[in-house]
Amino acid sequence: MVQFPAGAATPALIVDGLNALTGHPPRARASFAEGRCVRGTYIPSDRASEITRSQSFTKPSRVLARFSVGGGDDRVLRGFSFRLGGEDHRSDMLLQSAPVHFARTPDQMLAYLKVRMPGPGGKPNMKKVKAFSAANPETLHQANYIAALPLPGSLAGTTYWGVHAFPATSSNGETRFIKFKVAPVGADVTPTGDQARPKSADFLYDDLKNRIAKGDVRLNVMALLDRPGDPVMDVTRRWPDEDARETVRLGTIVITGVEADEACDASIFNPATLAEGIAHPPDEIFAARRAAYVISLGKRR
Repeated sequence: MVQFPAGAATPALIVDGLNALTGHPPRARASFAEGRCVRGTYIPSDRASEITRSQSFTKPSRVLARFSVGGGDDRVLRGFSFRLGGEDHRSDMLLQSAPVHFARTPDQMLAYLKVRMPGPGGKPNMKKVKAFSAANPETLHQANYIAALPLPGSLAGTTYWGVHAFPATSSNGETRFIKFKVAPVGADVTPTGDQARPKSADFLYDDLKNRIAKGDVRLNVMALLDRPGDPVMDVTRRWPDEDARETVRLGTIVITGVEADEACDASIFNPATLAEGIAHPPDEIFAARRAAYVISLGKRR
């Protein structure tokens, strides 16, 4: 049986914990291991500079991106990572199909993973899971959000969220917190009836390939604007009235082709890589994630 790592939460132990829980081979990503690499272009809007002076969002550029699905019990979660900007002003963004993370701190994240480890019978101890959830109700926010909505029927027709609050500095020097949201141009693809059953990863990737071939994959990159008192340090909580928030379209990503997986697997979409004008979020999970992605890459090589 796979052993769960012991010790206080560190980025390295969190990577090991994710690998232990999902049973990923050593050279696989610790999370969102299954995915497809794509390429495209980014076209900024004329309002992008109102929110950030980051040239990665205010100038046109090529885009490398990756659509993915979660592993283990989180296969219904989708991921979208993308890189835009030039060599001297590159930004890597990591988003998912839920607007919150499943843990508030690294300690809570490691404990969440540990309590879900399968026992000798191949399943976790549900009494321990329920006790942990009762003591840590915020760890249910992500699962409750996913359960309340129809399953996305297409990777290209899904809305993706950034769970962190990023300090963004505009062209006139004003700094405020924003959250990123990437939404398909048009409506989300939400099947009903029998079509709403969970889709296999292969089905989702075939659908993505077909939509790209038809020139049908366009995604708007949006900034949700903060208000006083927003919980910018807690990634398990949404901002009040977040769905009705004022948003600004920073630009549009147009996916134009499929890339060989090696183009995305050779390195990482590093959350620490942000062009000046977008600063690192202040929460604990982001700080751990910055280190964890580098550690995970090292284990894959």
